Amino acid sequence: MQLIRITDFEAPELDIYARLSEGQLLNRAEPEKGIFIAESPNVIMRALESGCQPLSFLVETRHIETQAQMLADRFPVCGQVPVYTADLEVLVQLTGFPMTRGILCAMRRPPLLSVEEICADARTIVVLEEVENPTNIGAIFRSAAALGVDGVLLTPGCSNPLYRRAARVSMGTVFQIPWTFIPEKPRKRRRPLPGAAEEPDRSWPDGCISLLHDMGFKTAAMALSDDSVPIDDPVLCGEDRLALVLGTEGDGLAAKTIAGCDYTVRIPMAHGVDSLNVAAAGAVAFYQLARR
Repeated sequence: MQLIRITDFEAPELDIYARLSEGQLLNRAEPEKGIFIAESPNVIMRALESGCQPLSFLVETRHIETQAQMLADRFPVCGQVPVYTADLEVLVQLTGFPMTRGILCAMRRPPLLSVEEICADARTIVVLEEVENPTNIGAIFRSAAALGVDGVLLTPGCSNPLYRRAARVSMGTVFQIPWTFIPEKPRKRRRPLPGAAEEPDRSWPDGCISLLHDMGFKTAAMALSDDSVPIDDPVLCGEDRLALVLGTEGDGLAAKTIAGCDYTVRIPMAHGVDSLNVAAAGAVAFYQLARR
């Protein structure tokens, strides 16, 4: 490993760990240059297994010969990038937060797949509408991976699954379940180019739901309504391809989304409880419907 002892907190090579926000790392202006930070050996290992390219490591000194060396032995590419190291007290001053298991890795963001690529061979997918909490995103991915979901689609307002906290809470399953963001509504050109094909509308909800229907999916909105069906409804459970739609933490799904779906689905509950946290509701739905 290319070990570099940290002596200068202001070294520009450390900006990605200490001074750049998640939004700056994402780099929306040039997504091909986007970076994410993976934290903990499990998350880093799953990212490497999925083909993500490491740029550098930040490692607590006492983990060099254990966790860092394990990764370097298993993935030779780790030996080709710098490994910055210092004791825990120094790293906390640098990063401003406690490091889980004492190891971080800066990685290049992989290119996003299309909605069509995510859905091509899938039987059960999940659509997340405006789920903003990274912890919920991570928990949903972990349940999706454990319970047989084939892919995840996210509306543009969702938290990014590669944010450090989301990836850590997911235990690295964000690198195992195919996912992508649903595109924004295409802008209409004032003066269309001669012979140019009009960009198809894949935006949420209308364009994407139409695409899902064209690909043979039935859509099931997880929401409370007078015409909802229980999650164990035989007709619902008998669908060949199913897209489960989960809404934002506060308000749930938009009325337009519910109206556009084939089913509105409820989870029967007791003691007057009317709803579950979106991550908990997702786990129940995945257990019942992804295994059908």
